[in-house]
Amino acid sequence: MASFVDRVIVHATGGNGGHGCVSVRREKFKPLGGPDGGNGGDGGSVILRVDGQSTTLLGFHHSPHQKAPNGEPGKGDLRHGFKGQDLILSVPDGTVVKDRRGNVLADLLGEGTEYVIASGGYGGLGNAALSSQKRKAPGFALLGTPGAEHEVELELKSIADIALVGFPSAGKSSLIAAMSAARPKIADYPFTTLVPNLGVVQAGDTRFTVADVPGLIPGASQGKGLGLEFLRHVERCAALVHVIDCATLEPGRDPLTDLDALETELAHYAQDIQDENQDTVPLTERPRMVVLNKIDVPEARELAEFIRPDLEKRGYRVFEVSTASHEGLRQLGFAMAELVAQVRTEDEPDETDTQSQVVRPEPVRGRRGENRKGFTISREDRGGEPLWHVRGEKPERWVQQTDFNNDEAVGYLADRFAKLGIEDELFRTGARPGDAVLIGPEDNGVVFDWEPTMVGGAELLGGPRGTDLRLDETNRPTRREKREQFYDRMDAKAEARAELEAERKAGVWTESVDQARGRHLDQRRQDLPEHE
Repeated sequence: MASFVDRVIVHATGGNGGHGCVSVRREKFKPLGGPDGGNGGDGGSVILRVDGQSTTLLGFHHSPHQKAPNGEPGKGDLRHGFKGQDLILSVPDGTVVKDRRGNVLADLLGEGTEYVIASGGYGGLGNAALSSQKRKAPGFALLGTPGAEHEVELELKSIADIALVGFPSAGKSSLIAAMSAARPKIADYPFTTLVPNLGVVQAGDTRFTVADVPGLIPGASQGKGLGLEFLRHVERCAALVHVIDCATLEPGRDPLTDLDALETELAHYAQDIQDENQDTVPLTERPRMVVLNKIDVPEARELAEFIRPDLEKRGYRVFEVSTASHEGLRQLGFAMAELVAQVRTEDEPDETDTQSQVVRPEPVRGRRGENRKGFTISREDRGGEPLWHVRGEKPERWVQQTDFNNDEAVGYLADRFAKLGIEDELFRTGARPGDAVLIGPEDNGVVFDWEPTMVGGAELLGGPRGTDLRLDETNRPTRREKREQFYDRMDAKAEARAELEAERKAGVWTESVDQARGRHLDQRRQDLPEHE
């Protein structure tokens, strides 16, 4: 079973916001109590936090799906819902957050550093919060919005001052075990080290961290051996130490050839990381030293003394050590401490130029600014018919908060759109009544036919709670429909007269319909006053 994981995929989902409550206070001897629906609670967020006690991403390997709690819905009597608790995920120092395309979203360095992967949804307002002087008793509430869903890649890059690089079985694990309290696995076969190991070394007053990565072989950049999978752990190191095995018995290998092969593989990897991040110092330009290991073997000591002048001509600081007898380890430790102290001094900022960082909100643009509206409208043709696509944080969130089964809530949404300026913008861009309008993304947006007849003043319209008289269908009949209705009435009257005439002939009535009509007309003429 794996005990060290340095790259995982995490599926994070924020908690959904709670719905607002629709309630009216009803209490004895207190008429017109008014609305008392509470607000829904916000959903919890999924947050990454650097924890010094965490050393691996193994927990996310077994549980890649992480979801924060939902917010509770509001209740009557002005009882607001509880907010969902944030889900805190502890990650090691040096964790890099990327999206699935490989873009770096955050580089978490330092204890307590946080990054929000998925934000929780907003809680909906109750009808008590929606009431105003004009809309005293709303019959609707806003719904809670769903939490955000994101899929990110977490990549661990260990934080170390010195990185030990070398061929398999060169003695890197033995060196870190001899200089620190770390106890990595040590055996007499290649690729014993399968995961990076960290050790803390104390040299005088300087304390620094040493990283041991799995061994490299020629062709590692093409995927041979363990490849360059674990070299990401040396990206943050201040210096590199090449550990050379002077007692190797493999044919075709010697210290100078091994060093050239290591430099070649590091150069290939350095080019890749330099293309991703232009601000980092390339691996080929960082300070380095050479350690000639296993001099406790007589042949290895002679070989180390023979090649040392050649290495020093190349500009390397060379140390001859033995992890078995601990010979030369003290001098090597102080040399590493000196190099680390020098790098730390160069990285410290000048106190005279250092100013406290103040985070300020971005200034709001004027009325003619491009971001003043908060939304965009674009035209798309679908099947020869125009489709107006509205995108924006506010319109999309308002649509999610609207209960479309409640006419009053739909009317409130129309008023918010009109106040935001969407209707005016549709007029300006050339939209016509009856055109389709899409608000939000195409997969889960809302489509409706635009009718610019909705005017403000819903609070002045009478009607029971939960209704909006502006949404009642009052279609005006056309000329053709009026003509058809007139002919239908005339036909109905003719059928009624024919039925009465048939009953008269059958003996039910003593006079015909025409005779009765004439008699009524004569009677009305007699009742009229005579003119002089």
